[in-house]
Amino acid sequence: MALKKFKPTTPGQRFKVISTFDEITASVPEKSLLEPQHKSGGRNHDGKMTMRYMGGGNKQHYRVIDFKREKDNIPAVVKTIEYDPNRTGRIALVWYADGEKRYILAPQGLKVGQQIMSGLGAAPEVGNTLFMSEIPFGTMIHNIELRPGQGAKMVRSAGASAQLMSRDGKFAVVRMPSGETRLILQTCKATVGMVSNGDHQLEISGKAGRPRWLGRRPRVRAVVMNPVDHPMGGGEGRATGGHPRTRKGTPAKGFKTRAKAKASNKYIIERRKK
Repeated sequence: MALKKFKPTTPGQRFKVISTFDEITASVPEKSLLEPQHKSGGRNHDGKMTMRYMGGGNKQHYRVIDFKREKDNIPAVVKTIEYDPNRTGRIALVWYADGEKRYILAPQGLKVGQQIMSGLGAAPEVGNTLFMSEIPFGTMIHNIELRPGQGAKMVRSAGASAQLMSRDGKFAVVRMPSGETRLILQTCKATVGMVSNGDHQLEISGKAGRPRWLGRRPRVRAVVMNPVDHPMGGGEGRATGGHPRTRKGTPAKGFKTRAKAKASNKYIIERRKK
């Protein structure tokens, strides 16, 4: 997992910094685990654009990822580490002893040929999925469930990891990547390790075309719009736009929008630091 800089042979190469893809061991995905993926271009079922700045880009297949890891006590062998266009981390193709193939999120340090396991009694080693009740204190974890059996919902992007701090009754106390400390049921599962491709945040596209390949269209700044389109638009000459606001007028940059009586408030011990 390293980065590659380029000689400035063209303007687009001058600032480009991308992954070397050293950890990738296969360039063709497992066909049985692919699903078609249709682009909406940000339009809803009426054809109206409801999400701006989306559209175009290369065609992609969706890789079906096993976020539940419910095949307990069946060993699996890592066959390949692959690139996934739908997420920032890498994915791993694993073959279970009963013959089934599945994709999982590849943690940092996972190697081809390594054996992984999930469920009760699994060792707390990188790539293994355990119940919160069995993970040792201080372990770095990712791919965390919020409800038992639901499948992982948190800590899934490149380089992300949470830490199991302690236990409190039927809950585990987990420090999230944001710095927030919250309670998660001990019957929920999590995978040991941190998500691969931690250098993703250091990548630089280098030119306007690369985000277009990924289906991201140019974003229009609020201050260059007209007053009819945005509260920060309009004015004579180059105006500052006043206080930062969203398109609907809500103050941006630090304004708290979380509901006071949100149901999950009781599970949050400490909010994230600014």
